[in-house]
Amino acid sequence: MSTPVLPGAGEQASPSSRVTGDATGTRLIGVEEELLLVSSETMLPAPSSTDVLNAHATGGQTAEKIVLETEVKLEQIEVVSPPLATYQELLDAIRSGRRTADDAALVMGARVVALATAPVLCDSHIVSSPRYDRMSERFALTMAEQLTCGFHVHVSIGSPEEGVAVLDRIRIWLPLLLALSANSPFWRGVDSGYASYRYQAWGRWPSAGPYDRFGSAAAYSATIGQMLETGVSLDPGMIYFDARLSMHAPTVEIRIADICMEAEDAATLAVITRALVSAAAAEWRAGVPAPDVATSLLRLASWRASRFGMSEKLLDPPSGAPRSAAECARALLTHIDDHFSSREEADLARRGVREIMARGNGAVRQRAVMAERSSWTEMVADAVMRTHARTVAR
Repeated sequence: MSTPVLPGAGEQASPSSRVTGDATGTRLIGVEEELLLVSSETMLPAPSSTDVLNAHATGGQTAEKIVLETEVKLEQIEVVSPPLATYQELLDAIRSGRRTADDAALVMGARVVALATAPVLCDSHIVSSPRYDRMSERFALTMAEQLTCGFHVHVSIGSPEEGVAVLDRIRIWLPLLLALSANSPFWRGVDSGYASYRYQAWGRWPSAGPYDRFGSAAAYSATIGQMLETGVSLDPGMIYFDARLSMHAPTVEIRIADICMEAEDAATLAVITRALVSAAAAEWRAGVPAPDVATSLLRLASWRASRFGMSEKLLDPPSGAPRSAAECARALLTHIDDHFSSREEADLARRGVREIMARGNGAVRQRAVMAERSSWTEMVADAVMRTHARTVAR
């Protein structure tokens, strides 16, 4: 039985979906960053993606193998990387992709900013397409209000069977990736009380969130088929699990994270995700069973990660017991320590997590700027600056 096609939210398969392993056997990584478009003058969301893409095509300012695409709303744009092998390649590609998108946006009087929600109340505009029109008719206010920006990581796998084995074994760790990336405390002009309100808004889609263990590629395919037979989701692209298989190449796509404000945080998350996939595949090959954790418990773990980020206790992945965020992060890094591509990469990942813990994630930054300046305009302008900042190399 073939695995169902699982494209992204856009109309076409993203190039990162073609990720495969390199000549050394290292799992390659492709990343997709959904970025918010804002007016360069007012910092309010700007429905400019079609114009920005036209400006990009006309100007020819193309970073090597970086692809810009529309997303569901005109107020956002997606930047897709090529398949990459190292932390530095990922960091360079993320910076280059953001710069490429921003250069095109500037031509249209806009900027791109790594915010996972639009912080202010605004009307958003659906990109014109038959599929999105059907989604709008079916899902009404959920589609109308959907303006969120995620960070999707594709990691290469050897087969659909390995991919499903990976999905079964990484599911307990995914809430930690959400907590580390949380970058959406504001929603429609108010502080939501959540570190990642994007995850709450995204959870309104009927197929979104944690998933059950599947056990085999055939069972995975059967589950997707049964879901589609209900007629709720319109197509396989609307199976919005926190992680899923991509059919456009042999990859798993981890979708739970917010877009990260800092490029370095995104690169850190990407290599941690690859190590998590490699650890899961190694357990599968060794005959280690997937953790028997109920999906209902994972929903609670994801809620805590969405609510608090790294600022309060999370749920310990293996046991489900409340533990400090720092302890949970250490548990994750210990779990994947032998599965980074090199000791240098492991050190970079550990340093990256320490930096997030020390300075806070994007949600912490947004709230700190708002507390200091009491200005949505200045908060978004600060986020634009951080989106394109180049920090000292680690």
